[in-house]
Formats: sequence, structure tokens, C-alpha cells
Amino acid sequence: MYDMENLKKLGALGEGASEAVKAFWAFDKAAMAEGAIPKKYKELIAVAVALTTQCPYCLEIHRSGAEAAGASQEELAETALVAAALRAGAAITHATHVVGGPKG
Repeated sequence: MYDMENLKKLGALGEGASEAVKAFWAFDKAAMAEGAIPKKYKELIAVAVALTTQCPYCLEIHRSGAEAAGASQEELAETALVAAALRAGAAITHATHVVGGPKG
């Protein structure tokens, strides 16, 4: 189901909503460009977000981008653990909605 070849179909999306798609790609390019945050860090952030959202396309694109920007396997491993900690932390803090307090 998640085949990187599917990304070739993005052109069809652009045909259906060309102005919005052009604006999205311009925004994406600007957001991921070298800036106050170096490209490598932006790619590592993107990997962490992709691990949290579980988008296989983003995982592949941004892992590759992180490596191209000089990220090491150790940095990718730590990024994965940061994403795991945030995801687990969200479950823990959301548990406050289901435990303790008044019943009824």
C-alpha cells in the first residue's frame, strides 16, 4: 500500500488544485530551507514528526534528507527515541482525563 511510486501521483493532485498545491510546495521549500535552524536539524525534526504521525513517505524522504545533510545513525536513533518519548508522554498526560478525580 505504501509504495514510494505513489508519490508520482502527486501531479494529479496538482491538476485538481494547482494554486493550493503550488503554494504548499513553496511553503514546504521555505520551511525546510537552511535558516536559523540548520538543514540537518530541520530534517531530524521532520523525522521525529514523521515517526509520530507514522507517515511512511515522510519517514523515507526525511531520513534520506537527514543523511544527505550529514546526520549520523546515532543522531537518527536519538531522534527516534525523542519521538517515542513525546508520543508516550502524550499518553501519560492524557491519562489524567481518565483516572482519579470525582466519579459520576
